[in-house]
Amino acid sequence: MTTITLCQLDDIPDGGALGLPQHRQLHPAGLVAVRQGEQVWVYINRCPHFSVPLDYRPQEFCTYRGKVLMCAHHSAMFRFEDGHCIDGPCKGAQLESVPVRWVEDCLVIQVVNAQ
Repeated sequence: MTTITLCQLDDIPDGGALGLPQHRQLHPAGLVAVRQGEQVWVYINRCPHFSVPLDYRPQEFCTYRGKVLMCAHHSAMFRFEDGHCIDGPCKGAQLESVPVRWVEDCLVIQVVNAQ
């Protein structure tokens, strides 16, 4: 297993989102981190509606009231805490979450080394 550092807490705006395109080796669509206070969730940057990126321009994400991530293409709304779509064309669907953890002040992911 290899540990990869994604970012630091302060890199993600509180109530906002941060794209992590530098980690496309983890997923071709890239990743997006969303934050509420000290809590952070990471998802694949792909809307389940038509498998399009969630950002409207590279690394520019729409968030609503610091609790919801909105797909820029079809206005689907996803809760930060579980990626569940609460409104829009894919209501009831869910973003694909990425398990992460904190090591000191760095958000990290564990990946299996290629054999």
